[in-house]
Amino acid sequence: MRSICLTLPTNRHCPDTVAALGEEAAYAADHFDIDVHLLVLDSCPPADRAAHAAALRRLPTHPRITAHHLDEAAQRDFLTRVTARSGSAKPDLLLDLMLPDGLSYGACTNRAFLIAAALGCESVHRRDSDSRYQRVDGRTVFPVHHELLSLGERAADAVAGVTESTLPDRLLERRVAMVGSSFVGELSVDIAQIRDADPAVYRDVVSLWAPQGWSAEQKRALAEESFTGAGTEPFTADHSLLTVVDPMRVDMCNIAFHGPTVSERVPLPPARDTIGSDYFLIHLVHDARLPGVLHNRNIVNYYTGERRTGPGFHAYQTRFAKFLLSMLYFHHVYDRMAEAGDALLDERGRARPAAVAALARESTGLDTAENVRRLDALDTAYRKLGGRYADFADLLAGRRARLLDEARGDMADFALLTEAWEPMVAAARATPVSPAAGQPR
Repeated sequence: MRSICLTLPTNRHCPDTVAALGEEAAYAADHFDIDVHLLVLDSCPPADRAAHAAALRRLPTHPRITAHHLDEAAQRDFLTRVTARSGSAKPDLLLDLMLPDGLSYGACTNRAFLIAAALGCESVHRRDSDSRYQRVDGRTVFPVHHELLSLGERAADAVAGVTESTLPDRLLERRVAMVGSSFVGELSVDIAQIRDADPAVYRDVVSLWAPQGWSAEQKRALAEESFTGAGTEPFTADHSLLTVVDPMRVDMCNIAFHGPTVSERVPLPPARDTIGSDYFLIHLVHDARLPGVLHNRNIVNYYTGERRTGPGFHAYQTRFAKFLLSMLYFHHVYDRMAEAGDALLDERGRARPAAVAALARESTGLDTAENVRRLDALDTAYRKLGGRYADFADLLAGRRARLLDEARGDMADFALLTEAWEPMVAAARATPVSPAAGQPR
């Protein structure tokens, strides 16, 4: 019987989300011939962790669901043993990239990938703590339904489980590497207040993540589409499409990856304090022409109040600024991956880490003049908005050199981690998660 890892990384109070994740795990175990490892990676303060532990204890017992609740100390213990066993000459650096002192969207998911390997899971299914499932006619719409119908199957076999397929015949022998959907509700990036205050400034700011050579019309179209997910239309009936999935159509709060094809081969960029750093594998799957399934069981996105407080606002805007700067490097890598196509895969149709690492390392040699212009434009836009945005522009101005260096360094770190990833996954498979690796629920 195959095992899957249904995971929730969190740094915020979310016992209701933990309970809902337990319901999704039960749905998966009841409807499919699988074992579920329900994994909560908890970076919260003690009181919040206790609330999450209580939520897990309240879940009904199920013979094929095992819950794992790991605080950062437990995660560090596991990662220390993995990095030492991996044979790397730089285990301390790898440990820092996997569990940094600071927020990293890519690193928290990378930890889930390694723990899933340790638990013998074939796939990783990720959800977010600031989202919830849709309910229709009294039933909850769980994305895992579509994920388990297709993920890891030969595309030719997966055709029977989807509504339609646009996958070229030449790709039908490849495995379905990713199944995902998007979200409804608030923007995925918390900048709607900019849009409400000044739509023109909003377009200027959002267009900064476009490739430099794009036309003004292309940038306007990007600004209209960006961060909106699937809009606001609620779920009514299932639809699933077997295809090479457009990265703009899926979100990391609603995603599943096949480990042997993708997530055990290439990690996510471990950049600190950078939104969007965890979306890389979505682009890799697309550019390598790996089959995916796009379904419509969208998750509801919402915001907690913390990121709109004074400290939370500055922290979030820093993450957004760093996202814009990261695009200099990511666009370069995405363009090269699109050119490489099938060369990104080995003879077994799996992602080739060496090819990805080489492109990431190549990108670190780019001229940073484009990023200087991005910072100039962001400064101008935020000063137009005034108030706390102008105050943030002052903070940004004092950190320009550091932010430019960090953006380049983040890509160098990604290259290094990618080069070390296969030995780390192999080490994880031979490493117990903890002396008592979870409790049956």
